[in-house]
Amino acid sequence: MKILVINAGSSSLKYKLFNMDNARVMAGGIIERIGEPQGILTHHIYTKDCKKKIVQKQEIKNHKRGMHLAANLIIDSKNGVIDDINQIDAIGHRVVQGGEAFASAILIDEKVKQAIKDNNTLAPLHNPPNLAGIKVAEELFPHIPNIGVFDTQFHRTMSSKAFLYALPHEFYTKFKVRKYGFHGTSHKYVSRKAATLMEKNINKTNLITLHLGNGCSICAVEKGKCKDTSMGMTPLAGIMMGTRSGDIDPAIIGYLLEQTRMTIKELNTVLNKKSGLKGICGLNDMRDIHKASAKGNEKATLAIDMFCFQVKKYIGAYAAVLGHVDALVFTAGIGENDDMIRLKICENLSFLGIKIDPEKNRQKTSKPFYLHSQDSRVQVWVVPTNEELQIARDVVQILG
Repeated sequence: MKILVINAGSSSLKYKLFNMDNARVMAGGIIERIGEPQGILTHHIYTKDCKKKIVQKQEIKNHKRGMHLAANLIIDSKNGVIDDINQIDAIGHRVVQGGEAFASAILIDEKVKQAIKDNNTLAPLHNPPNLAGIKVAEELFPHIPNIGVFDTQFHRTMSSKAFLYALPHEFYTKFKVRKYGFHGTSHKYVSRKAATLMEKNINKTNLITLHLGNGCSICAVEKGKCKDTSMGMTPLAGIMMGTRSGDIDPAIIGYLLEQTRMTIKELNTVLNKKSGLKGICGLNDMRDIHKASAKGNEKATLAIDMFCFQVKKYIGAYAAVLGHVDALVFTAGIGENDDMIRLKICENLSFLGIKIDPEKNRQKTSKPFYLHSQDSRVQVWVVPTNEELQIARDVVQILG
């Protein structure tokens, strides 16, 4: 079974073609700068022997043109991996915000598209291009079924005590103000992968999954289901991130609007794009922050300390929520690659049964590995995320 996974952004489009008989990537790529004078298509072909890259630079007026170029490369007589585009069994689309309409992946029809559109106010930067990608696929490949897979669906198992805010209840009933959570596809993938690596049944396993990248979220996974997660109604909530503030006292917003005379839109930009690590030290890439800290930059050191402190607080909170924890699971750019951050986060957590082996923690590998010491009651794993593969798996499940 061959599944094409599409992730459409406002000016970009990512895609991967999977052979789900062996869960192998056949081809994939990214189309960037759509709508600009010169777009870039970077296409990868994966075989057992090698990985080949093709780069095309040309004007790509819209998503339809970009997807057409990608499809031509997938079936190219010289470099193609399939003979006919209709050999694709289904197309899986990443959709950021499913709201309360979708608790699982779903076959897309007109009602589903309208429901996605109805959630545009909850994700104005993401849902419209996600929907555009769906419409392009329907137009170019009319005989191939399209499946929607939502970032929020994994978190739909949260109870009302976890997802409601302590606001007038009509804000929820009228305006759907509630916690939705994000990175759900990543949390679902790494939690199941970790359980497999631990040789445990996911339905009997409690995990704290830590998706730490430029965007960060933490999830309490009880018996394979989300019990709570750090992001909220939007991806701005939770711990500090590359450029996002994370949780703040809500009264700060009114105070700053009065003091600075910024508009709400301007302050929203500050909270989303000029805060977090960047707000503290001027840098948002953790690799650059480490270099600056090593040179004596006190603000860079402070940014690292704040980041690890906040992650540690969530670990403690979610350990209390879960009652017992079988493992911590680190993933995403920082979680997978930054041994210094992992070490600092796990320091002084032995009272929770968390002890890591510094030598194991320093491993440099793209494969999953554990870093807990022999006497640690709680296992600690690094599991590279694979959201596209999880989307493809959800599509296969929908197809039956």
